[in-house]
Amino acid sequence: MAETSQALPAGVRIAVVLPAFREAAHIADVIKGCQQYLPDVLVVDDCSPDETSARATEAGARVVRHEVNRGKGAALKTAFATLKQAGFTHAITLDADGQHDPKCIPAFAAALSQPGVELVLGNRFQDSRGMPLVRRLVNSWMSWLISRICRCPIPDSQCGYRGARLENPWLLNAKADHFEYESEVLVLTARAGGKITSVPVPTKYGDERSKIRPWQDTLRFFRLLWRLR
Repeated sequence: MAETSQALPAGVRIAVVLPAFREAAHIADVIKGCQQYLPDVLVVDDCSPDETSARATEAGARVVRHEVNRGKGAALKTAFATLKQAGFTHAITLDADGQHDPKCIPAFAAALSQPGVELVLGNRFQDSRGMPLVRRLVNSWMSWLISRICRCPIPDSQCGYRGARLENPWLLNAKADHFEYESEVLVLTARAGGKITSVPVPTKYGDERSKIRPWQDTLRFFRLLWRLR
């Protein structure tokens, strides 16, 4: 059906991006959900040892595979460079584990179509009752910290449901390659005067398991803050 693509302004081409690692159980359903709104879905398989790439291909997505595990940030850079080369103007990124509801894609597309918008962030804090308490507290603190660094309100800095204008140079020039990449892009875009907006998204947790490694990724985050100070 891909109803959202039919309503886009002239010259705007949006694809869905799914960075994936060990998501064979969920990836096909996520792709099919996204294709109801946008026909073009790009999966970057970050060297999954399971059938993630095969399931994604069978579901109709374009798949690019890293032959070495490089991290979520590196997967997103690969996706953005691939889409830009293919003539797309914008991308909407979702987690491949089913945590993000594709029904929000039209809201992201509408926000991305507004003049001057560089990034659109999902905001789970308009109704965060479904979010585990510890995760809610940590995400609130990190969003407060990133907002101070960016010098603009960022209600949910850790949400991976996002939209981006592919001409934003920081998508490819950010140095981080892991989960802290998304925070670095936020900070660099804000410091350059880029317009950042948010749209509400639901909190949705099922049987997915976080790929975040608490010690390593927390250390990377604080190294990022030191580098950007």
